[in-house]
Amino acid sequence: MLHALTCMLLSFKNDRRGVTALEYGLIASLVGIALLVGAGNLGTALNSTFTSIAGKI
Repeated sequence: MLHALTCMLLSFKNDRRGVTALEYGLIASLVGIALLVGAGNLGTALNSTFTSIAGKI
């Protein structure tokens, strides 16, 4: 019984699939945040450009 538990804990410790999935999740969330920030900045820049153009017309 103790041997089976030890083997199970060692195999769980050496299993890297969960770590890889977590890393991909972190990368995806960082990419999503970067896209949101970039889109927000682009929207602000476009808004000020169109407001400037509208004021000159």
